[in-house]
Amino acid sequence: MAERDSFLSVFAAFLRLGLTSFGGPVAHLGYFRAEFVARRRWLDDAAFGDVVALCQFLPGPASSQVGITLGILRIGLPGAFAAWLGFTAPSAVAMTAFAYGVAQLGDVSHAPWLHGLQIVAVAVVAQAVWNMARSLAPDRARASMAAGAALLVLAVPTAVGQIAAIVLGAAIGWRLLPPAETSGAPIAVALRRGLAVTSLVAFAVLLFGLPLLAATVGNHAVALASSFYRSGALVFGGGHVVLPLLQKAVVPPGWIGNEAFLAGYGAAQAMPGPLFTFAAFLGTAMQPAPSGWAGALLCLCAIYLPSFLLLVGVLPFWDALRRRAAVRSALKGINAAVVGILLAALYTPVWTSAILAPQDFALGLAAFLLLAFWRVPPWLVVVLGGAAASALAAFA
Repeated sequence: MAERDSFLSVFAAFLRLGLTSFGGPVAHLGYFRAEFVARRRWLDDAAFGDVVALCQFLPGPASSQVGITLGILRIGLPGAFAAWLGFTAPSAVAMTAFAYGVAQLGDVSHAPWLHGLQIVAVAVVAQAVWNMARSLAPDRARASMAAGAALLVLAVPTAVGQIAAIVLGAAIGWRLLPPAETSGAPIAVALRRGLAVTSLVAFAVLLFGLPLLAATVGNHAVALASSFYRSGALVFGGGHVVLPLLQKAVVPPGWIGNEAFLAGYGAAQAMPGPLFTFAAFLGTAMQPAPSGWAGALLCLCAIYLPSFLLLVGVLPFWDALRRRAAVRSALKGINAAVVGILLAALYTPVWTSAILAPQDFALGLAAFLLLAFWRVPPWLVVVLGGAAASALAAFA
């Protein structure tokens, strides 16, 4: 850990990504790799792949969990909060303002600049898949496993398909692949194992205890905390998968109407950063109290708390576990499967929702060229992509 690292430096690094990381969770992983592996060299590709594999396996928002983990690796628990706050705050504040009615943009789902950002996300994900494939699936066996994982996820486009791909990758790697060398940088976590065990116990107690407490006291704030905590603790596959859980939690009780729910979700698509900040919109707009800023803060913290508890509980054991021969073999298979999962996501929803015409392909190719060969910072490519798409639409 470098001495120059501080809460503010970690916060600033993630705040820039929170302001510019459009494109959803898979694109976020591409931005993280470009910033923290290629540019800042906080960790190497092997360690980054292992972190991604772990966060894909845990319930919760994988990209946010990767960010929280990177913060922990730099400066411990303060880094976890700094990374989460920097990456989450921009879209959380925007979604809260939207719920208040401050944002008067109307329907931006068809705005040219937003489409340009989606196209740039294609280039970001493509670069991440290519670079991770060269590192994590460099031979015929692992490349074939990555292709198989991609086919499985495309055939079963739910969280079940992703989990099955990871489990099969682990099983095949464990049985057929030789253990990876341990030359990669260690994932050193400055957290005590006693704290880790306490965190895992707290995760379980809250998961089972909050619903009982909500039913007993009849307090709306406790009911909100219970619903959003459970949604964050039981979702696999990221922000889009959490929507059915949240809809069942907040619409049938009459806390918010279905039209308002869908309007908020539509606005979340135009925001950078994690889709889980949709919780801030719901907390602001729902009735009865707590609502407004207090409701936004309550719901946002409740939906992310399971991720913090799980990561603090698992990470102190992760480096020792990943260095065992059998686990290293399994991780080689898991990492190959993760490449396949990202490859499948590159096709759908990233490519299919963004590349709709030849000019879209041309803009995406230009963005990839700037990222991969000209080494232009991703945030600048985001700005250029939005401006270029707006200009093309103006002259169309």
